[in-house]
Amino acid sequence: MNNKQPVQYGKIGILSLAHMLNDLYSNYLPQMLPFLVALNPGFTATRAAILVSAFTITSSLVQPLFGYFLDRRGKRWLVHVGTLWMAVMLSLTGIVHSYVVLVSLAALAGLGTAAFHPQASTMVNVLSGDRKAVLLSAFVAFGNFGFALGPLLLVPLFQAYGLHATVVTIIPGILVALLLLFFAPRNQALGGTAPEFSAVLHSLKSASRELLAIISVIAVRSLAYTGMLTILPLYFKSQNLSNIAASHLLTLMLFTGAVGGLLGGFISDYYGRKRLIVGSLIVSTPLFLVFFYTQGLISTIFLGLAGAALLSSFSVTIVAAQEAIPDNKALAAGLTMGFAGGIGGLAIILIGRIGDIWGLAAAVFVIFLLPALAGLIGLFMKSRPAARQQRGLQSVGEAKI
Repeated sequence: MNNKQPVQYGKIGILSLAHMLNDLYSNYLPQMLPFLVALNPGFTATRAAILVSAFTITSSLVQPLFGYFLDRRGKRWLVHVGTLWMAVMLSLTGIVHSYVVLVSLAALAGLGTAAFHPQASTMVNVLSGDRKAVLLSAFVAFGNFGFALGPLLLVPLFQAYGLHATVVTIIPGILVALLLLFFAPRNQALGGTAPEFSAVLHSLKSASRELLAIISVIAVRSLAYTGMLTILPLYFKSQNLSNIAASHLLTLMLFTGAVGGLLGGFISDYYGRKRLIVGSLIVSTPLFLVFFYTQGLISTIFLGLAGAALLSSFSVTIVAAQEAIPDNKALAAGLTMGFAGGIGGLAIILIGRIGDIWGLAAAVFVIFLLPALAGLIGLFMKSRPAARQQRGLQSVGEAKI
């Protein structure tokens, strides 16, 4: 008898589209920074880092709490309410004149994506049948493509109409929230079977060394990634590069990163999670440094290659954490997509201080060294058989039976 659940591609597609918009919004504030500097010359790199980290911390550090809650009991409404909440908060950022209010809006907006991600990833897991790894990689890739669209869409909008144009960006949030309200999966077993809190603690304790390594890798990688999104626009402006040209470079890095994230899932199936994570991160640093010290077409090509290498481990680290604590997949998603990223987002303030004290070029150089450090930390991860090898062993065992 075939007990496989059918894959619901239509609903996964809607969730992936919503993920793309959510992550486009997640890359919203860095695109405002050059315009904020132009309006206020006293807007320092440290202030920029605090603004971005306010969103990153609230969007990330509370995700494990949502993850645990959703392992216990799924809440369908979190996906559309979270999306709409973030759209409303961010749409107000361009019309406020107080830095404190701006940071407060950024922090409040982060709660929306913190609500969306664990619930949406759990829905994808439920709807994916026996194609969970591939479809989760696709779901993550859509989010990375959304990140890539941020500079391409938002910078021209702000360039043409000023920061007051943020108010119109509420429109796609409303449309996608309505789409999720009417078409996100209903009556799915999204929760209710997770173990008690004591069992969760036991699961975390038994996998603590492996999870610590994975979370550390993601935290350092997130610091590098958030640092690039925050500092590179300011660095490009200091090099007299136009906002449009700078947005094209950021889009290239993020677009190739999205493609790399999709390919990374497939490559890790053949060669193992740890090999992909360690190898791709270590090779990222020299690629970024070639971009930093060259000019023209060669520099642009290496920036694209570096972006692909940096983000090729994005979905792989999520899967690695879910394999470490298989009974708490939403919690694993919250820890990897949220908590670890939040730690990296908090540390970005230090990078901002480096930029203010020693210059933006020094800050960029430090950021480009971080992926190699993350790769070296990855050496402490547990080595598991590649997914293809595991499936082969299962097939042999079934054939013997």
